[in-house]
Amino acid sequence: MAGSTFGTLFTVVTFGESHGPATGCVVDGCPAGLSLDVPVIARELARRRPGGKGPAPSGRKEADEPEILSGVFEGKTLGTPIAILIRNTDQRPGDYDGLRDLYRPGHADWTWEAKYGLRDHRGGGRSSGRETAARVAAGAVAGVFLASYGITVRGWVSSIAGIRIPFPGEAGFDSEEAEKNPFRIPCAGYVERVNAALEALRQEGDSAGGEVFCSVTGLPPGIGEPVFDKLDARIAAAMLSIGAARGVAFGAGFAVSSMKGSENNDAPFAVQHDNAEHGGAGLPPGTLPPGVPELSYRTNNSGGVLGGISSGMPLEFTVAFKPAASIRRRQETADRNGAARELVIEGRHDVCIVPRAVPVVEAMASLVIADLILMQRCGR
Repeated sequence: MAGSTFGTLFTVVTFGESHGPATGCVVDGCPAGLSLDVPVIARELARRRPGGKGPAPSGRKEADEPEILSGVFEGKTLGTPIAILIRNTDQRPGDYDGLRDLYRPGHADWTWEAKYGLRDHRGGGRSSGRETAARVAAGAVAGVFLASYGITVRGWVSSIAGIRIPFPGEAGFDSEEAEKNPFRIPCAGYVERVNAALEALRQEGDSAGGEVFCSVTGLPPGIGEPVFDKLDARIAAAMLSIGAARGVAFGAGFAVSSMKGSENNDAPFAVQHDNAEHGGAGLPPGTLPPGVPELSYRTNNSGGVLGGISSGMPLEFTVAFKPAASIRRRQETADRNGAARELVIEGRHDVCIVPRAVPVVEAMASLVIADLILMQRCGR
């Protein structure tokens, strides 16, 4: 299945089904000599792992202990394919026996059969959110590569169950708080409110959606390949490959449609290395071609991308996620014979997948940027 391969030079293939014996990935194109071990990957998988606290996470409890099968020796990447295996230890395929001949509302059951003529009905198989564990493992590898460039990828929940969370610069915002609560919201004052909203939905057998904000800092200018491999185009495609994602917006997002050009344009200015506002650091030597002045921008409505190429400002974007499709409320559907049916979906499911989507968004962003950096290295 060609659709399971991602990337051009820094590539990843994911494999496995939701209730099969294992899932995993093969990462190719990662340069040699980078420090990589199991704890680095396990740390990211733990952030995505089901079975956490509060009403939001799934009842499925997976250990998500990665096994590095190849590509790493004595803690260093070899430059060869890196195979990572994640065993499914808490799969319960029997929970889905009643869905073998039913098409769940909001799921890919029928569309999968329309394409292939058959499907794995056990939790959706490859279309399950379980597949994202392999993405997170691959993203951990990409993250090690990006760290060697001083690039950091961080995300948090910016909206959940209809509750808007403060953004950077707004009262109450604290990016460090996002990893201190189960909802990954960067504002301690909203935790109880979000918890109450999700608990109410859990009691009703319903679910909620939300948004994830992602910020990439340390990304130098000049990354992105016009015209069809633009940085923002590649990011958008990567985000929309996540099963529940339904929209991506960069910088000021859809608000730009109601702005004037004078309001939206990000004005450039020459960076002076003794300018305290920018720390006096400047870009590393060789970042820009000879004769190109070093600039920065007074605003970042573009989200760090102009003409599909990074501007040196933080890459900022928001991903919208739909409500979890598996709910315990009675719903109308159809069966394999085309007859109208009703069903209540059993099993262990999230009330809201958005908090667990944060490391997936980070992983996919890391994979895109790692790939484009290698493409940039080849083009210079």
